Amino acid sequence: MFDQAKLDKLRRAQQRWADTTLQQTTDRKPERRPTFSTISGRPVKRIYTPLDIADQSYPRDLGLPGEYPYTRGVHATGYRGKLWTMRMFAGFGTAEETNQRYKYLLEQGNMGLSVAFDLPTLMGYDTDAPEALGEFGKCGVAVSSLRDMEILFDGIPLGEVSTSMTINSPAAMLWAFYIATAEKQGVPMAKLRGTLQNDILKEYQAQKEYIFPPEPSMRLVTDTIEYGTRHLPQWNTISISGYHIREAGATAAQELAFTLANGLEYVRWAQRRGLDVDEFAPRLSFFFNVHNDFFEEIAKLRAARRIWAREMKETFGAKNPRAWLMRFHTQTAGVSLAAQQPENNVVRVAIQALAAVLGGAQSLHTNSMDEALALPSEYAVTVAMRTQQIIAHESGVANTLDPLGGSYFVEKLTDDIEEEAYDYFRRVEDLGGVLACVDNGFFQQEIADSSARFQQEVEAGERLIVGVNAYANDEAVRIPLLEMDPQGYERQVARLDDLRASRDPDAVQRALDGLRSAAEGDENMMPCIIAAARAYATLSEITDVLREVFGEYQERQVI
Repeated sequence: MFDQAKLDKLRRAQQRWADTTLQQTTDRKPERRPTFSTISGRPVKRIYTPLDIADQSYPRDLGLPGEYPYTRGVHATGYRGKLWTMRMFAGFGTAEETNQRYKYLLEQGNMGLSVAFDLPTLMGYDTDAPEALGEFGKCGVAVSSLRDMEILFDGIPLGEVSTSMTINSPAAMLWAFYIATAEKQGVPMAKLRGTLQNDILKEYQAQKEYIFPPEPSMRLVTDTIEYGTRHLPQWNTISISGYHIREAGATAAQELAFTLANGLEYVRWAQRRGLDVDEFAPRLSFFFNVHNDFFEEIAKLRAARRIWAREMKETFGAKNPRAWLMRFHTQTAGVSLAAQQPENNVVRVAIQALAAVLGGAQSLHTNSMDEALALPSEYAVTVAMRTQQIIAHESGVANTLDPLGGSYFVEKLTDDIEEEAYDYFRRVEDLGGVLACVDNGFFQQEIADSSARFQQEVEAGERLIVGVNAYANDEAVRIPLLEMDPQGYERQVARLDDLRASRDPDAVQRALDGLRSAAEGDENMMPCIIAAARAYATLSEITDVLREVFGEYQERQVI
């Protein structure tokens, strides 16, 4: 992009500046510290110029919005045509309580719903299972059967809203409950819009909410991709998630590399199933964390689009341009929020949300200021929602596309993060691929090492966290905190007892026997899982059939 003679002239001018103006300044007053780095530990130079991106080709590396390689955005009009979807993650206690929160969010301008499930649900257990004791409703809503899902979306027309469900190991079961709920509303599955997280690989790598071993789990994910491709054309059957990888302590480049490595592995499994990449790839979506380091996060999101487009086109031979597009949801970094001085979290979230928008996100959740203390209160979630609305309507950043494109710093960061991601791709391949690296602990060790480095920096005072290890005080928390219905657990257990007593036991048994037969064979399991949901089989009952057939996963210890 730059004339060589002018670059040489700039190089001489930069050296003169360093020897004179800069040297004179630092002689009088040294810089604050000897080195600077991003939150991921990436060194940051004092200044960036065209010399740092001299090898960049505009058509090859940037292009125009809506055109390959999509570095500058997947849509030609960006937010000038349509704002990002403002989708607030919510779920707590009973389905009744969460239903009321969803209705409140929709009234406040929420554009889509996002379901947080409690830990027993995430692990495939009913609320009254012995393994679930003490965990009801603490990190999300309890959904043990189709009846709970019906209550969760009571009065919410599923043909008109888009719903995201953060569920992984039992994703197929919760999706079946949702499909059956829509049917009872008179909405055919072909009209449903939404996203299933359904990303089991990152569970082994980071979040650890797995049930079955990797191979049968990947079969189950592939079943959902195949079923969605055939029957739910508007549904994203997987949201390949870097969010939890980052929350576990990964750097920005590790989040990007591991997420995309996982995404490419799902593509391989779908192709081996016989699916056409041009059919299923347009419904793959992604989910990224947006952390505190403003420019690094923007660069990460720009690099993600470019890498995915190149790999889908050049490695997997996709011909449909929609298969090259990376569409992603973002969420501000929960791990960055502090219990101390929780009002400071409003500022952190605003900075992170602005980075997500400048990085070109299609969907965004802003965390609430109280999330380090409790599930979000109505007050806190409203402030989080207003944060997005102020960015959208008052900041001006939605008026032009990729406004930081061309910044020497951002372009260099984008190139560097991309290069590091490809280095990780090569290492994963050399170690035998994604599943082999899950088994040998490569991903887990890399994340643990990065997490330890960051924690050591915080404890040594090299990395300052306002209100925690800098500018701290002993003031009591002043914001209101959410309190759940103390009778919710009893109501949930009573509902399960009533369900088991009132349903047709023979229909339940036939459905579960059909699922067992499908699991023991090689047919797609989704029709059998949906049949079990319709018969009001519970989550534990459906999952236990697959536990018996597939077994449960035990992670190898990483030392």
